[in-house]
Order: sequence, then structure tokens, then C-alpha cells
Amino acid sequence: MKPLGLHNYFVYIVTNATKTVLYVGVTNNLRARLYQHMQDAITDKLHFTGKYNAYFLVYWERFDSIEDAISREKQLKGWRRSKKEALISEFNPEWRFLNDEV
Repeated sequence: MKPLGLHNYFVYIVTNATKTVLYVGVTNNLRARLYQHMQDAITDKLHFTGKYNAYFLVYWERFDSIEDAISREKQLKGWRRSKKEALISEFNPEWRFLNDEV
């Protein structure tokens, strides 16, 4: 069990190889979730990330509280694409795929 204050929850945005789709999600294990999205692209075309091959990480934020993470996820999901693009560009100006950095 982790001591209080050491929880990790992540809100993240993934895209496909051509950066034409964006998916916002929340998880407590970013590395495992990215792997799951990659597996979905190979085997499960029913989910959004699998259907659109969206497993390239371009943005993430860390939270101590799952409630805060879920609230932020909902906020980002409500944004227009242009606002999400501006957020990504501020965090990751070159839109590099960050999967290997987590």
C-alpha cells in the first residue's frame, strides 16, 4: 500500500501515427495503459484507440487524486480539438511521441 500523497493518476492524450485523431484518457498506470492501447490497435478494432490506431502519447498530466484526474479528463474531453492541440503544443511543441519516456 502506498503512503498517502504518493498516488499517481494520469490524464493523457494519445494520437495515431498521422496525428489525425486525439483520444483523452485517465489511468493509474500510464505505461500499462499505453501498452493496452497498442494491443487494441492490433487485436481489438471495437474500441476507439484500436479502431484508429491511437496509441502514440503526446501529452500527459499527473495527479495525486483520482477525483482530480477524472475531473480534468472530463474537462479536456469537452474541449474542441483546436484547444486540445494548443495544450499539446505548449507541453510538447514538436508533438513527439513520448511513449518511450514513460
